[in-house]
Amino acid sequence: MLQGKKIVLGVCGSIAAYKAALLIRLFKKAGAGVQVIMTGSAKTFITPLTLATLSGRPVLSAFEKDATGQWNNHVEPGLWADVMLIAPATANTMAKMASGITDNLLTAVYLSARCPVVFAPAMDLDMYRHPAIKDAMAKLAAFGNHFIEAEYGELASGLVGAGRMAEPGHIFAYVDDFLAKKGKLEGKNMLITAGPTYEPIDPVRFVGNYASGKMGLAIARQAKAEGARVTMVLGPNSLPADKLQGIEIINVTTAAEMLTATDKHFAHQDIVVLAAAVADYTPARPARQKIKKSAASFSLDLAKTVDIAKTLGNKKKKQLLVGFALETENELAHAKEKLARKNLDFIVLNSLSEEGAGFGHDTNKITIIGKDNKIKKFKLKSKAEVAKDIIDEIAALL
Repeated sequence: MLQGKKIVLGVCGSIAAYKAALLIRLFKKAGAGVQVIMTGSAKTFITPLTLATLSGRPVLSAFEKDATGQWNNHVEPGLWADVMLIAPATANTMAKMASGITDNLLTAVYLSARCPVVFAPAMDLDMYRHPAIKDAMAKLAAFGNHFIEAEYGELASGLVGAGRMAEPGHIFAYVDDFLAKKGKLEGKNMLITAGPTYEPIDPVRFVGNYASGKMGLAIARQAKAEGARVTMVLGPNSLPADKLQGIEIINVTTAAEMLTATDKHFAHQDIVVLAAAVADYTPARPARQKIKKSAASFSLDLAKTVDIAKTLGNKKKKQLLVGFALETENELAHAKEKLARKNLDFIVLNSLSEEGAGFGHDTNKITIIGKDNKIKKFKLKSKAEVAKDIIDEIAALL
């Protein structure tokens, strides 16, 4: 299954770096193209010349190509590759990648990569089980990366335990199987709404809410990783641009604009996830000029916005429609009512009463309620992990 596949192989400074040569031979024999990127310390364990000869490509290791000062573009390898494999992955490199540190070419390529990333750790057993490294690996896994667990055996230190990089044959089999798998949403079109809406009071003020768009983005990234073609209708936000790569973004501001955008794209979708916190009311008569602070009091006349979920629920045919409910009281009752009234396939309930859940957090705690009123409760997790739970529910219904 590796014929014609493109692999970026990141090699870090570990005694296990010699195994990279064996990996390249296996990948090349299977018909894959391999681009090696080395850290500076990796060169003390195996020469770039060896890996360049085996891969048939110049090894990349620095931001500059040569003494002329030409630039090695750190974006291109991650766009070119079908998978990025870090083997051996050292404690130092994984900690940097988990923290977003880009002091070498390999970490910069990792942060720019749109392809799946697989880590094959290699280090001494005490390092491998240290809480700092466990935290870094857990963080990388929460980002959607994959791990080939280190194996048990004799280590370079002379100690015996878990920490050896998996054998090249085992890594080859993992990558071969990984690239052969189809995503759970392969070939599906998915529309996601995310973020708040801002309803203008005058040219400088608005009615809005605290939604950040983080949950919708996490769902979009997970859906993309599972093979879906993702379009996101996104309200005002400060999400990092690099996290939006590979996703079609339609920027909107108001509830009316979000309705227009979702309605326009709805017919061509297989799945629609309405994660945005859309304003229920909008100023009935926005002022054309800035309202001056003159009167002792000020009244604002609000008009109800069109219910996007109900509008789409009434016209859906083939689409699987998922809604969100953020409640502060009688949560289950309100969520069940919305599920039925808006003709949703299931609804994701958030509660502002739960610590670490709701607007702005990197974590969330959800309850999924299905059409049959079957309830699934989940513990507090990172939003990336919550997104996996939601995508798994969608895939099961499909």
